[in-house]
Amino acid sequence: MKRHIIPAIIALCLCSCSKLDLYPLDTGSNDSWYKTEDQMVMSIRGLYRTVFWPLDNDYWADDHQSRSNLNIITGGTINGESSEVKNRWQNCYKAIARANTILANLDNAQERLGISEEKVRLYRAQTLVARAAQYCILTTYFGDVVYVDKEISIEEAFRMGRTDKSEILEKVYADLETAAADLPVSYTGSVELATRGAALAIKARYALFNGKWQIAADAARRCMDLGVYELYPEFSKLFLASTAHASENILSWPRSVDLDITLDPGNVMGYCTRNRGGYASEYPSWELFCSFLCRDGKPIDESPLFNPHKPFENRDPRCAATIAEFGTEHLGVIYDPNPYSFNVMNNITGKQIKNLDCNSNSMYASFNGLVRKKGVDEDWVNNQTFKVAPDYVFIRYAEVLLIYAEAKIELGQIDASVLNAINSVRARAYGVQLSQTSAYPAVTALGQDEMRRIVRLERRMELAYEGLRYMDLLRWKLAEKALNQPNYGLLDNTGLKKLCDDGNWFFAYVPEIDEDGIADFSRLYEDGLCKIISKRNFDASKNYLWPIPSQEVLTNPFLGQNDNY
Repeated sequence: MKRHIIPAIIALCLCSCSKLDLYPLDTGSNDSWYKTEDQMVMSIRGLYRTVFWPLDNDYWADDHQSRSNLNIITGGTINGESSEVKNRWQNCYKAIARANTILANLDNAQERLGISEEKVRLYRAQTLVARAAQYCILTTYFGDVVYVDKEISIEEAFRMGRTDKSEILEKVYADLETAAADLPVSYTGSVELATRGAALAIKARYALFNGKWQIAADAARRCMDLGVYELYPEFSKLFLASTAHASENILSWPRSVDLDITLDPGNVMGYCTRNRGGYASEYPSWELFCSFLCRDGKPIDESPLFNPHKPFENRDPRCAATIAEFGTEHLGVIYDPNPYSFNVMNNITGKQIKNLDCNSNSMYASFNGLVRKKGVDEDWVNNQTFKVAPDYVFIRYAEVLLIYAEAKIELGQIDASVLNAINSVRARAYGVQLSQTSAYPAVTALGQDEMRRIVRLERRMELAYEGLRYMDLLRWKLAEKALNQPNYGLLDNTGLKKLCDDGNWFFAYVPEIDEDGIADFSRLYEDGLCKIISKRNFDASKNYLWPIPSQEVLTNPFLGQNDNY
């Protein structure tokens, strides 16, 4: 029996078969497993492997560029055979099947294994959160899906159709509530399992994603009121590998260089500069760069503080914390993509070196002049091994604050608590206290439309490169606008030098920002001042949902397929 040919729905009733050998260390057949409490605990911990807790690829949204390459999302080629589609579906149902088996074995665990009632309730709660998260993920991308909350037979699996998304989510919210009541606020030691705050935060996130504003606001508020989470003092250091187990992290997992649990070195090299041996092939988009507000709280096309020739000046501090500022040290070397910057200072050696991060010296320097700084430091180079182990963070406290604010804004309940939630996040970015309103552009009471725009921009500035922008575009119905814009970048070397000679480096003039916070570079392009790197494609008639994997549709005729796939 080969596991790679078993459809995920059928696997719901087979995943405990020892022949599958999916995760032999944390699960097995009912005949040979679940015989001790230790085996039960191991199985539950297996549900918290990061493969079952995916975040979106940053490449899928408009915050990122990959040289001239597109992917199944930005290229609009996603289909039922796409590996991302199959993997997400199959991993979710693997976890659901295992959770259902665990729950079935917990029903008589007191009598059979002598586990105390308190521990049974804890284990059930941990399992319910893991299963609920899988249904949150499935419905987010596929809409209506098969809902199973018990072990089933092969015959039953072949006859199962999809359940309405709203019905599934009602069950999910109920499970998360049940779990929250029995979960601890924290664990002793480094236990990477759901807490009460995690259950509430997950409920808040996916209620927000589905427009259930009151549910989202209430869950976020209760998470905030636990009093166990706080914003990490320094935004720029929060994402470094050296900052482990930050109090801001609500659900996260450690990585380890020693255990070889790291980011993929090839991907790491894509983000690192060429002056340090990287590729500079993955980098922030101009759209993200232009989304950061100025220090007066206004967009770049409204603020008198913005200078297109010195675009990092007078910006929200998260701009330079996310994107390496020109003329400053990054990875030990001065970063300067100006075509006349032939040599730069290597502060590690104290010597000038040939600048491989400008297109005068390297045709593969960042195609738009930008490189990522958020979370990227010397640990990423790591003696040219490019092995780095930052925490894998599924959800953190700043997101919960912004979930609360957005949900309350959509409810039309804009009060001091909403302003404090947004301003707490913004004040931290400026390195000041919430009360120091003269030291940062504090948000004051405004109308619903303006507050909606503010909280959406705040999410983009705060949460860039954290796997959330793609879903924000989908749920706000902005993907058809943002993901049909071209990727723009710098002119070739001759044209870029002329741009500099004319005094027009970096931008010749201020790009316009529309009402949704999306920058428009078409005029710069039409005036010959930048070039198109690639053209994204998003089909609004189908791409707001993913297709059901083809294999699943062929195996089970009751599934059907999402529209236009």
